[in-house]
Amino acid sequence: MQYDLAPMEGITTYIYRNAFARYIGGIDRYYTPFLASMHLSSRERNEVLPENNEGITLIPQILSNKVEEFVAIAGTLKEMGYEEVNLNLGCPSGTVVSKHRGSGFLAVPEELDAFLQEVYEKSPIAVSIKTRIGISHEEEWENILRIYEKYPIKELIIHTRLQKDFYKAPARPHTFTLAQEMLDVPLCYNGDINSPESLFRVQEQVSGIERVMLGRGLIADPNLIRRLRGEAPVDKDTLEAFVETLLSDYSTKMSGGERVILYKMKEIWVYMGACFTNSERYLKRIKKANHIADYEQAVRELLREQELKQQ
Repeated sequence: MQYDLAPMEGITTYIYRNAFARYIGGIDRYYTPFLASMHLSSRERNEVLPENNEGITLIPQILSNKVEEFVAIAGTLKEMGYEEVNLNLGCPSGTVVSKHRGSGFLAVPEELDAFLQEVYEKSPIAVSIKTRIGISHEEEWENILRIYEKYPIKELIIHTRLQKDFYKAPARPHTFTLAQEMLDVPLCYNGDINSPESLFRVQEQVSGIERVMLGRGLIADPNLIRRLRGEAPVDKDTLEAFVETLLSDYSTKMSGGERVILYKMKEIWVYMGACFTNSERYLKRIKKANHIADYEQAVRELLREQELKQQ
């Protein structure tokens, strides 16, 4: 089984990816949070610079509904040495969807079809796609697949939810089967994999899954990849080193001061606190911390006084 780390805006930055690879490991491919500027911003360029991603396999993701913009970004990535780029047709955010980008592009299939035709003619590197299964109804999925089957998609990553589902409604694993029946391209499953048992339940419904993309479940429990691979989980000391490295690297590599750094760390702990016993009061302190020293004290006490859950 191949395991990939999903792109999560604001979280799976190059700083996070490098720390995860160093302390946890087990991920075959990492995807960047989406790139959306024709001339990459300094933040976007930092995400894809080869020197910021040494030793990991990285696939950049583009959020765009304009051919010229997509091709320009792909050209820049080719100059950096990349051979593949991923098109984001999955983001459910209202501000993205309202502009017919991300999963919002699925609402205008004729425009999407015309866009893909030009992209696959003009892109200087291979193009994979990360998609949702529609906007409001599962019945949309077959028509979307009819579009996809026209093109030489490097790989189709299927987040088995509708746009309206956001991340709260259960995933719909059965929709993956229709893609298996209709398409002759590599397929990757994404949606609600947060334990070995959850993957087993998906495999009971859908046979032949060979690639899985992990997202929020892995951020919440970094040891998930270890359990999926049948390996021993990392201990609290390793997780402590992981979060300390994140804090140190954000402090030295990000501008914006203490407030910005704290925001990044708090965002990670919103997810990761779930893998510790009785973490609620510690997480409240982390959330309320206005200074790095207060944040560090709350984290130290959580790590000292609580245990990793046996999942």
